[in-house]
Amino acid sequence: MAEQSQTRTVFKTCPLCEATCGLAITLQGDQVTHVTGDKLDVFSKGYLCPKGASIAQLHNDPDRLRRPLMRIDGQLREVSWPEAFQAVEQGLGRVIAEHGRDAVAVYLGNPNSHTMAGNLFMRPMLKALASKNIFSASSVDQLPKHVSCGLMFGSPATIPVPDIERTDYLLMLGANPLESNGSLCTAPDFPGRLRALRQRGAKLVVIDPRRTRTAELADEHFFIRPGTDALLLMAMVNSLFAQNLADPGPMAQHVNGLDDLRELSRPFTPQAVAGPCGLAAADIQRLARELAQAPSAVVYGRMGASTQEFGALANWLIDAINVLIGSFDRPGGAMFPTPAHLPPRFKAGGKGWSMGRWTSPATGAPEVIGEFPVATLAQTIEAQGAGAARALITIAGNPALTCPNSQRLDKALASLDFLVCVDFYLNETARHADVILPPCGPLSTAQYDIVFYGFAVHNVANFSPPVIAPGPDELDKWRIMLKLALILAGQGAAADPLTLEQMIIEGALNQAIQAKGSPLAGRQPAELLAQLHGGPGPGRLLDLMLRTGAYGDWFGLNPQGLSLDVLLANPHGVDLGPLKPGVPNVLRTPSAKIELAPSPLAADVDRLAQAMERPPAGTLLVGRRNLRSNNSWMHNIPPLVAGKGRCTLLVHPQDAAALGLEDGKTAVIASRVGSLQMTVELSEALMPGVVCAPHGWGHHAAGARLSVAAANPGVNSNVLTDDQLLDRLSGNCVLNGIPVTIQPAA
Repeated sequence: MAEQSQTRTVFKTCPLCEATCGLAITLQGDQVTHVTGDKLDVFSKGYLCPKGASIAQLHNDPDRLRRPLMRIDGQLREVSWPEAFQAVEQGLGRVIAEHGRDAVAVYLGNPNSHTMAGNLFMRPMLKALASKNIFSASSVDQLPKHVSCGLMFGSPATIPVPDIERTDYLLMLGANPLESNGSLCTAPDFPGRLRALRQRGAKLVVIDPRRTRTAELADEHFFIRPGTDALLLMAMVNSLFAQNLADPGPMAQHVNGLDDLRELSRPFTPQAVAGPCGLAAADIQRLARELAQAPSAVVYGRMGASTQEFGALANWLIDAINVLIGSFDRPGGAMFPTPAHLPPRFKAGGKGWSMGRWTSPATGAPEVIGEFPVATLAQTIEAQGAGAARALITIAGNPALTCPNSQRLDKALASLDFLVCVDFYLNETARHADVILPPCGPLSTAQYDIVFYGFAVHNVANFSPPVIAPGPDELDKWRIMLKLALILAGQGAAADPLTLEQMIIEGALNQAIQAKGSPLAGRQPAELLAQLHGGPGPGRLLDLMLRTGAYGDWFGLNPQGLSLDVLLANPHGVDLGPLKPGVPNVLRTPSAKIELAPSPLAADVDRLAQAMERPPAGTLLVGRRNLRSNNSWMHNIPPLVAGKGRCTLLVHPQDAAALGLEDGKTAVIASRVGSLQMTVELSEALMPGVVCAPHGWGHHAAGARLSVAAANPGVNSNVLTDDQLLDRLSGNCVLNGIPVTIQPAA
């Protein structure tokens, strides 16, 4: 009884967004009594946002599923884990036997990137399935960045981040980190870092069709017409060359294509681009000049620069400008993190990267980073014959709410022969499921941010063991993933996931021993295996990655190096230092150089030039985020939905007067694919001609079990997003700059 009442404080990295903030969690027995920011965390230093403060409410949410659900007589009912896995084996096995493995599609949601299981054990599951019909949230919001970096640097995972801790000038497009906490740029307390940037005399410039909270903090904010970021950036490239300011400096020896980029930019003068973008030519020239003349400077673009018609071009030009102004791979510019779990890079060059290695027989869509555009998922399900999907596995995703033309996709999901959802909520997608496999809550699983330390603005490492043991009927996600892999490999629902985990560890260990130049050459696998800690589960694999990583102890060869034990002994994290230059070793292009004008991107420039000649569009819809929300899955937590309703349509007063709209009244907003009604909220923070709606709402579907969200449903803006509007090069959805019509509701 004394142990049950004992008060203790444990530390955990928050898994709810990309910021990786440290939490200090006070417990009495197994009950969380208080959550604050960990003031000793080496990265976040006590910062805490409302989502992190609500992690206990998420873990204890009565609507969170603790046991599997299976459809019986048309109703989803609780069953045992053996029954659920047996049903998965039978359902998927039947589809594969009748239609082949491509008839089983997979959708991977954003939260997979926040879990060790999603990062370490997803690949074995996908390999066991051997289907080409893979889809993910990457083609909702970030695939253009992977495409541009893959073509420029040789790997779609080699992504530079802004060194905001040391820069003298930060130009930001399509990003609002005061609301999103940062994205593809891991920086806890992003607001504090931006304020510190300004306090030390650096300049912050924000370009956005809305004067966001981040824009209000900036030295300057410029409105831009949605979807024209690539035009603006190309005009800045043109201006750098025209003003003789294009100088990569020491990076010039590592760059190909400088003259090609100069030629590509010639038609895009600031004067030609000013009208379509909405920025004055003089301002475009000045911004280019200020970037080039600052002691250090960096351009950073995020979701708004990706979710548009020319997303890949916009992301390419962001890094091209960073090269042209001499700020690439140097302090204060765009730099590559060195995460602890990845091996050191000793040599430049490689095979490079390509896309379109295969196309979908069902839709004709080309493959990009091993997946098809999620905008084609509904069409893939609706198709007949080769390549059509008759079954679907969703893992930590809610595509019925978060993907374009959601009404079409929702209808397609209902037509599937079999649907398996790995999710701890019965949400708008899972309501169609035949089986739901819920992983345990966020406080019952270990945490190490495999993805986000690769985007960190400062090199750190932190591991958090589980805070609370899973309930008696709960399974950690890693066990679910390995069980699915065994089922898909034909091993059956009764196969032991620990057997597969052992095989994965042994394979990775042998690979580390046999790697060219490995310090472990000649060592015995059994001897090294006995030294690994953190099992069963992903901990042992993480320990191996840390020990053979850039700062690793190499099983005693570097006694001061990292291992899982070192991280366990440092619950506030380990500071590994500021970002360091990595070129040329980080490059995986065949030339071992940065390709400044890769042919697929260069070929798409003609399409961009044609956009300059288009007549101005009418009203354009853009999205927005909120600090208390994360896509669609944080709306069932009372503290995060309390207060004034956030699901409103922001309209500039000038547009409202022209359209006959009134503040607080209802408007009908329609696109090519759908229409909905929203409450109007007048705002001068918008560029005239632009309206703004939040993403991820619309919790009113029959059959979902989200009681708090259902009481605060909002409307789903993806009823309006068009599944035929894509970035042609990457296949990414267009969520910003959607043509709409608006009128007062009858």
